[in-house]
Amino acid sequence: MSNQLSANASRSEAEVGDTLAIHGSLPHWVSWVVLLVCMVATMVVFHLAAPDAGLVGPVLVGLIIFFIVNTIILQQAVGTRQRKDRMATVYITTAFVLAVIPLIALLVGVLVSGAGAMSWNFLSHDGQGAAMANSTAGLGHAIVGTLEVTLCTAVISIPLGIFTAIYLVEYGRGAFARAITFLVDIMTGIPSIVAGLFAAAVFPFIAGNPGYASGIEGSVALVVLMTPIVVRNTEEMLRLVPNELREASYALGVTKARTILHVVLRTAASGIVSGCVIAVARVIGESAPLLITAGTTDYYNFSLLNNRMMTLPVYVYNRYKGGFYDQAWGGALILVLIVLVLNLIARLIARAYAPKSR
Repeated sequence: MSNQLSANASRSEAEVGDTLAIHGSLPHWVSWVVLLVCMVATMVVFHLAAPDAGLVGPVLVGLIIFFIVNTIILQQAVGTRQRKDRMATVYITTAFVLAVIPLIALLVGVLVSGAGAMSWNFLSHDGQGAAMANSTAGLGHAIVGTLEVTLCTAVISIPLGIFTAIYLVEYGRGAFARAITFLVDIMTGIPSIVAGLFAAAVFPFIAGNPGYASGIEGSVALVVLMTPIVVRNTEEMLRLVPNELREASYALGVTKARTILHVVLRTAASGIVSGCVIAVARVIGESAPLLITAGTTDYYNFSLLNNRMMTLPVYVYNRYKGGFYDQAWGGALILVLIVLVLNLIARLIARAYAPKSR
């Protein structure tokens, strides 16, 4: 009995100590100052010892030193609970910053490198005479091809993916539903070049022309890649809708089809739209399947069914391969801007159709 009382007393003293430590005098900004000092000191040492070391090595060494020093300081200055809280905050924030830095560097690099190529001729002209000096060739034909191929892909993939997800969540039972789920999981990880080879093998056989290549062929290749992403995202969004909403609708005498349309889909609309835009952004930058299906051309082609069609990813690849780096960066910038516009449109649609709350 006395041992138990002693243990309880020790535990109470530890808890009191932690509580007092929470209100200790160590400011929160100390950890960030330690991080700054460690990084600056490491950079200086590396610059003096190995000037050609770059940035990756000093940053990694500085982070390791910071983690060690910060842990020692927190162990001496604050209690257990506060130490764990501050360590988690600092480490998670540091990881977030490290993840965001490459993204910001990528966007800035594309903007700076591609802005020099921007002009009306570059955006509106086709690629005729692109290899000639002082040529006015542009990527207008690639922009048109990308928009047409992507729109066709979205028109096919989004309804197919949403309907498949509705079946799996609301109707699917038994072996057939499990087989569909298994196939969707396999298609999610399929290499993009395989999807291109599939379309390149099927369409020439249907058209009776071994050299057949067109925009619709590229769209079908992208459909194979995009549909499983839409299915998986929509399925997860539908499963997040509370069953109480469905039951309340059924209790009012509403049919299951109308419940799915007006309650379930309306509630999950924001997540579904966002997922569809992510799927579009996933396939709009694919070059390998389009290179062997839609092919390349230097002229405008507005028909998805006839002749080859240039797209932005293939244009960037061709320009970079040919040594025209400014034009390649310009095409990459236009591709990024198209994805940005699609995201903005998706946010507006999701906000318009999301359930309203006071």
